[in-house]
Amino acid sequence: MRGGTPFEGDFGRQLRNLRVRSGLSQEALSHASGVSVRALADMERGRTRGPQRRTVRALAEALGLDDAGAAGLEKSAAAGRPRPRPAAAPAGSGPLALPRDIQDFTARGPALARLLELARDAGPDRAAVTVVAGQPGLGKTAFAVHAAHRLAPHFPDGQFALDLHGMDPEPATPRDALARLLGGVGVADAAIPSGTEDRAGLWRSLAGERRMLLLLDNAADESQVGPLLPGTGPSLTIVTSRRALAGLESVHRTDLALLRREEAVELLTRIIGPDRVRAEAQAARDLADLCGHLPLAVRIAGQRLASRPHERLGKLVARLTAEASRLDGLQAGNLRVRAAFALSYRQLPPGSRTLLRRAALAAGADFSPETGALLSGLTHDEAVSCAEELTDAGLLSSDPAAERYAFHDLLRLYAAERADAEDGPEVRDAALDRTARWMLRRATAAALHFDVDHERAASGSDPDPQGAPAGREEARAWLEAERAQWLAALRRAHDAGWHRLVLDTAQAMHWFSDLNQHWEQWAEVFRRSADCARRLGSRQEEAVHLNYLAWACNLCLHDPRAALTAADGALAAARECGDGLQQGWALGYGAGALHRLGRTREARERLREAARCLAPQQSPQGRLAELTVLNALGTLLRQSGRAAEALDIHRRSERICRAGIPGRTQEVIAMYHAVARQQIGNDLAALERWHEAEAPLRQALAAFDAAQMQVWSEQTRLDLGRVLGATGHPEARTTLLAARDALAALRSPRQAEAAEALAALDALDENGAFPA
Repeated sequence: MRGGTPFEGDFGRQLRNLRVRSGLSQEALSHASGVSVRALADMERGRTRGPQRRTVRALAEALGLDDAGAAGLEKSAAAGRPRPRPAAAPAGSGPLALPRDIQDFTARGPALARLLELARDAGPDRAAVTVVAGQPGLGKTAFAVHAAHRLAPHFPDGQFALDLHGMDPEPATPRDALARLLGGVGVADAAIPSGTEDRAGLWRSLAGERRMLLLLDNAADESQVGPLLPGTGPSLTIVTSRRALAGLESVHRTDLALLRREEAVELLTRIIGPDRVRAEAQAARDLADLCGHLPLAVRIAGQRLASRPHERLGKLVARLTAEASRLDGLQAGNLRVRAAFALSYRQLPPGSRTLLRRAALAAGADFSPETGALLSGLTHDEAVSCAEELTDAGLLSSDPAAERYAFHDLLRLYAAERADAEDGPEVRDAALDRTARWMLRRATAAALHFDVDHERAASGSDPDPQGAPAGREEARAWLEAERAQWLAALRRAHDAGWHRLVLDTAQAMHWFSDLNQHWEQWAEVFRRSADCARRLGSRQEEAVHLNYLAWACNLCLHDPRAALTAADGALAAARECGDGLQQGWALGYGAGALHRLGRTREARERLREAARCLAPQQSPQGRLAELTVLNALGTLLRQSGRAAEALDIHRRSERICRAGIPGRTQEVIAMYHAVARQQIGNDLAALERWHEAEAPLRQALAAFDAAQMQVWSEQTRLDLGRVLGATGHPEARTTLLAARDALAALRSPRQAEAAEALAALDALDENGAFPA
């Protein structure tokens, strides 16, 4: 190997002389050493004065230097590296020292554990980077600072923190940030290169040799952060940002969720002390809820209470309960929830600001791009783009499966404030009217997919036929997802006097409502539509919609008194206009209410009168109404101890279904057939013909499940479970348990029957015989 006496001068000149003396071009030396041509050029031109030791070793081997020559080259490179810190200055001290840790820091245990694991796994090949992003007020900086203090022992070469001022009108530039970082690790001002790329190269060179922790707080975007990240070495960088920084590659992500209620109460306890929280435990929980479990809001409430040691928690709860003053109440000194939101809002482009504040006018827990577009006056694609930007900015959260977006409660209040301040009542009313009309037209078209008289012409009335739900499954999904929106639109239309629009929508919903009996809102829908019919002076339509209301009060609200009032009103209107079909329905619904009120004899008389009223009806609607009345009459007879008579009536219903009804599809008739089979099974069970009862109940359950008629399914599941229990079938317990839990979720009164049936099954297990 050739010798190599060190040349006088800086590293770059020495490297060039050695390369020339060896007869190597930059390309040849690059190939031999593994160091890029660009890096070699930067070294020889003096842009990189102090490359890493492993780089120098690779160059020395490629140049064929002996030990003395290699040592001389390393000595020249070392002169260009920053001088080591004096012993008196601990790592991470000075201008870039970590901020003070918060002593009452609460929760975030799993996230801290994952960062600790990341720190332990940090190695020389790839520097670890984690991004802590999310909505304003989540406590990202507090978490990052706390984590940095916890992880400090793993990074003996320094812990540095740099605020990038991402929310300021002019965030820190990468060039200035790199100057601060280089100065923090000891590079003299005169030795800091002038260009951003040169500074980044020098920073990566120095950081690659250190086991250090870097906190980059409040980042604006990827272009600001990218040049500051070490490329290699055993370091860990924690980046906090209100934006997702989705463009950063190969980074770990720390997702901070809202605090759980108990965690929010714990944070409050640590701030104001356990005695005050114990004294008003419920108020503390209410306060956590009013703060939306947002760490910043909980901290502000706690700091406010801590500064007023004699003030009761309940007093602050009372103030925050009023939405109009909630954001005013969430401020303590210079800590303000509103100010945190405003920082992000001011940075948004005009379209995204408009979408954010107008979307606050949407009803329900979340909203779709359609709703956002209608309210903000944007196209669908523009609304999606803005919503995604707001999600990246932490101002909205996106549904994991559907294209829907949601506010945090406090952010919604802030956005509504901005709508009041920037749009005014005329603009807001126009947006709400536009949205309401569109929503009701779409809801009507979607619901008509389930109306047996109109389903084939459903899509023609949609405001956007190309984007309309195709088929029942899509229509049902839309109606369920947008329930809060179209219901709010119906209220607005009713209050505005758009009576025909309300009636058309409610009429279209009639068949769809049968699939969702557990929705209490049906009573409101049909109460409003009946009122619109009355205002229009249409007694026939009033009878129809009062009957719908009686149905909803009976089966959705479980309020038989209200149902009887509605049914009696429908009967009077139907008699006045001579509508025999609606008279029959009114008598039937009234009978159901009377039965629930314990007036069984009157109920039976009304059902027989309803059957007589409907018998002459030749229309498909009349035949279906007759089936409904017959099934109800049979049920009432069975519950009165006359199961054999009930079975005859339900067999009659089944024969009608098997014969078919002209003008009605097999799907519709199949549902009525399933009801008849359910009742036949129950009649047989009442006659203790248990084994005969099982088959019709299973057939009915399969039909209801296939049609996604959950209320009917679970009631039939309960009936089947009781029969299986009586026969000692091994499926009895699981069937009854499933029915009990589902009926409880549906708020059905029959959940008590399921619990009783399970208790009876337990008695069977103990006694060996099914109890009477």
